Amino acid sequence: METHEYPNGSITVLWQPQKCIHSTVCVKMLPKVYNPKERPWIKAENASPEELKNQIDLCPSGALSYKFNTEQ
Repeated sequence: METHEYPNGSITVLWQPQKCIHSTVCVKMLPKVYNPKERPWIKAENASPEELKNQIDLCPSGALSYKFNTEQ
């Protein structure tokens, strides 16, 4: 499955567009990070790793996930 990666220091946001149900939870919680009108539409550097993790944990479709980076 297609996966896009957006790094931010100790965490990388992973997005799988085929899973996305466009619930807009991400856009409502972190509008400075998620803007579907821009490219790239995810700007992970606009939030802390903790903010990203907290928001991604609420993604209803599982289209957004994250991995912790071992090297910085």
